[in-house]
Amino acid sequence: MKNKSLVSINDFSREEHIRILDLASAFEKHPKQRILEDYVVATLFFEPSTRTRLSFESAATRLGARVIGFSDSSSSSTQKGESLRDTILTVSNYCDLIVMRHPREGSARFASEVTKVPVINAGDGANQHPTQTLLDLYSIRKTQGSLDKLNIAFVGDLKYGRTVHSLVIAMCNYNTTFHLVSPQELKLPSSVKMHIKDRNLAYYQYTELQEVISKVDILYMTRIQKERFSDPMEYEKVKNAYILRNSMLDGSRSNLKIMHPLPRVNEITTDVDTNPQAYYFTQALNGVFVRQALLASILGVVE
Repeated sequence: MKNKSLVSINDFSREEHIRILDLASAFEKHPKQRILEDYVVATLFFEPSTRTRLSFESAATRLGARVIGFSDSSSSSTQKGESLRDTILTVSNYCDLIVMRHPREGSARFASEVTKVPVINAGDGANQHPTQTLLDLYSIRKTQGSLDKLNIAFVGDLKYGRTVHSLVIAMCNYNTTFHLVSPQELKLPSSVKMHIKDRNLAYYQYTELQEVISKVDILYMTRIQKERFSDPMEYEKVKNAYILRNSMLDGSRSNLKIMHPLPRVNEITTDVDTNPQAYYFTQALNGVFVRQALLASILGVVE
């Protein structure tokens, strides 16, 4: 994995995914190791982020790396008209690895093709978010003891939800049964659904959340993403489509864990937070260990 970019979850094999998860487990036990003191990591966030950016910066800092970059494109030279190509080529001179989030689909792939330093995609539009997927895989394996033969429900914005797209593709490597809950306007894209069909895996589509809660091991909630809608009226129609309340969890499986890539708006009420099945804040913490594993692997300080 040394010097290898991670743009799509498919850029790493199933075996490499497992290797990252195993390394993340080791970093969880010993998170502070000064193994990246000779490296500089650039975090280029052209799109707002809290958890992903701070998680990467925390991971790099705990390993001794220096972090440069920006958290808002308004503080970069793109505001002066600089092209993405020129920004990437310039920043490449100052760092050993680039972590980039950008609102345009395909931007991370483009960046990886114009620079010689490895690029980690921290989200490109509605396309993919592979590091979120790896921390999701880590969270699922940690709570369920396995990634195989699970029932997983994805709820909410399945059309624009890049975390959903990446995780569905990754879970197609296992004998997963998919339960897809969304409004008709926000169904999982056919291009993603083809991965399920190609593996001959079972999937079921619903419009009602309550139908799936008792059937699944993982309930993966997502927010309806206002920023992905060009028509505000279309957003208003679906913004409160699914709201998970604590009372709705009666009769659910004992091993059920509720996950969410965050930020949450109102799709999970705060009374769920104290339920032992709620896992989304621990899920966010897991991102630090997974990103430590990625940085150390790609920079070649661990094998």
